[in-house]
Amino acid sequence: MMELTPAQRAIRRRNRNMLVGLFVLFFGGMLVAGLLRFSGWRPEGSKNKGELLQPYGDLRAYTPTLANGGAYGWKDEPRIWRIVAMPRDCATSRAAECKRLLADFDKVWRLMSKDADRVHVLWAGDLPPGVAVPREVRQLRADDGLRAGLARWDDASGDAAWLVDPNGFVVLRYAPGFDPGDLRSDLARLLKIN
Repeated sequence: MMELTPAQRAIRRRNRNMLVGLFVLFFGGMLVAGLLRFSGWRPEGSKNKGELLQPYGDLRAYTPTLANGGAYGWKDEPRIWRIVAMPRDCATSRAAECKRLLADFDKVWRLMSKDADRVHVLWAGDLPPGVAVPREVRQLRADDGLRAGLARWDDASGDAAWLVDPNGFVVLRYAPGFDPGDLRSDLARLLKIN
């Protein structure tokens, strides 16, 4: 066998080190990604602002009744996302809070711009006195069927909101006092995906 010169040995050593470096770079990156994934870390832009419900509330079989007595069907308009609110005591003691909530929903709906037609706001219960119903709001009767699909609807700390997908699954809950910007960012991301 032929003896390698010092220059050839240096080239071989450099090539071997480069191969080991590429191996460490490739599999080390995969290892770090796996550790981050299984530790629960997610990039800030891909996190929900609302609480992801597990399991989802299921309103597919439920047909809400509009305040005027008609039926609101989930499947009548495909690709429509719904923001649902079921505030309490809007006609009496908590009218100011209800007006603020209604104004927040109106703001979120208007900020959806070109996608606003794919969003309905469902308001279950009475509206605050002296408030005109915005065109995006469908007023529903609050009943046990709706309550059954909405997680923690009776929160004593205030009125929550829920985001319902086009099929009738309640996927996100926004705790009382939520920031309407959080609802808007989640809804914008979901509308882009769907």
